Amino acid sequence: MHSPALPLVATLAAVLAALAAALAIHRVRGSTAVPAAWWALAACLALAADAAAHGAGWLATPAAAARVRLAVAALAVCPAMALLGAKRPQHGVWQLIVATLAVVVAMPALSAWLVRPGSLPDVHLLGRGFLFVLTVVGWLNFVATSHGPAATAIAAGQLALLRPFLPGVATDAALPQPALDAAGAGLVAAGAMLALVCGPRGRADAAPAPRGPAAVAAQIDPPFRALRDTLGAAWALRIAERFDTVAAERGWPCRLHFAGLEAGGDPADDSWHRDALRAFKALMRRFVDEAWLARHGWKGPAA
Repeated sequence: MHSPALPLVATLAAVLAALAAALAIHRVRGSTAVPAAWWALAACLALAADAAAHGAGWLATPAAAARVRLAVAALAVCPAMALLGAKRPQHGVWQLIVATLAVVVAMPALSAWLVRPGSLPDVHLLGRGFLFVLTVVGWLNFVATSHGPAATAIAAGQLALLRPFLPGVATDAALPQPALDAAGAGLVAAGAMLALVCGPRGRADAAPAPRGPAAVAAQIDPPFRALRDTLGAAWALRIAERFDTVAAERGWPCRLHFAGLEAGGDPADDSWHRDALRAFKALMRRFVDEAWLARHGWKGPAA
């Protein structure tokens, strides 16, 4: 016998994670990470409904539990997929691809429900591997950022919740798993709340303005690091790569690394400062708007 309190714990944890996702939608406003936050909210609400249905006894059979859990799994991988296409102007159309992915992943559940009532969803090995790989990709995208601990907790929670559909796991033997569901939902909620606490936030910098190359780094670093923590390492490294290509072509004595800008050269030579700032802003505008930049310390080239 399983404790009837376990589904309640999972439900409350999923609701807490959904609240964190709703707050994250406001936190990342003005960036192309907003759709990913909406997908995260949808996944958390689906998980809460799944856990509540278990607590109410509506998913008494393994087949019913597996169908609903597969639908939750389909939504759970959507935030990571949404971030992979988070570049303007195609980020809006990309959400149709994400939605199509969710439908394809959940299709075995729909097929089992409509065509083979009472049977377990037949998830192909490729589909199981895809769920695992996309969960790991989402973790790798943030593990080296300030969201590393949060991403680790969320990924671990997701793998616990998706265990019935991971490679090498028999779905009928894995469900129900109330203890693992409660632990997985708790990890997701803890990671989501930790991401809110550690996430980038706008702040006014009252420190004296530096001069020379340090002035360029002081303007570029805050928004760049904020974008790195918002969209993950993949897009941050892409921006750094594009910026460094332009810097090399134009002979600027600076390079943009994962941790921020490394600038050198003659401290009295500011001929490249304005162009470097403009180039950086042009790259950032593919992902964020002016208001987002202003909230994260961007002041633009000096007059």
